[in-house]
Amino acid sequence: MKHPLGSLIVGSSEKTMKTLKEIVEREKPTKLFAVGDSVTSSMMEHGINADLYIIDNKIMRKPIEAISIKGIRAIEARNPPGMITIEAWEAAKQGMGDSSITCIVIDGEEDLLTLPIIKFAPEGAIVVYGQPHVGIVLVRVTERKRKEIESLIEEMEVMRED
Repeated sequence: MKHPLGSLIVGSSEKTMKTLKEIVEREKPTKLFAVGDSVTSSMMEHGINADLYIIDNKIMRKPIEAISIKGIRAIEARNPPGMITIEAWEAAKQGMGDSSITCIVIDGEEDLLTLPIIKFAPEGAIVVYGQPHVGIVLVRVTERKRKEIESLIEEMEVMRED
C-alpha cells in the first residue's frame, strides 16, 4: 500500500478534510468508507460521516487512545500485520452490509482491509485511507478499479489458519 490506489490529496489534516468534504458534497458517493485511525478521527472531527470505519487503535503502528465510537455499531476482528485473515475479511463484508454506521475494530493491523472494502464496495462509493506524512488517498470505486484490486488480491499468498 506504499503506492496510492487512488487520488492522493496532499496536505495537513485541515486541508485534506476540507478537500474531502467538498468532493463528498459534490459527488454524493453511494457509500463512504474510512480505513485507518488518523483518517477516521479527522473525518469525525470535521463532521464527515462515513458508512463504515475501520480502525486498529494505532497510528503508524503506535498505540493511541481509542477513538470514541458511541452510538456506532462495533465489530471486532483479529488481523495480524501484512495479511488479511478470514475473520477480518468476513468482518469487512458484514460491516459493509450493515444499514447503520459501523466501526470495525481490528486487533492487529487494518491497512490491507482497504482491498476487500474496495472489492465489495458498490459502484460510486468512495474509500478513504491515510498516506503517512503526505495526506490521504481517495479511491473512487468503479468496475475497473474493482478488477485492479481483485488482481492484487489474487497475487497475495494464501495462508491457512490452523
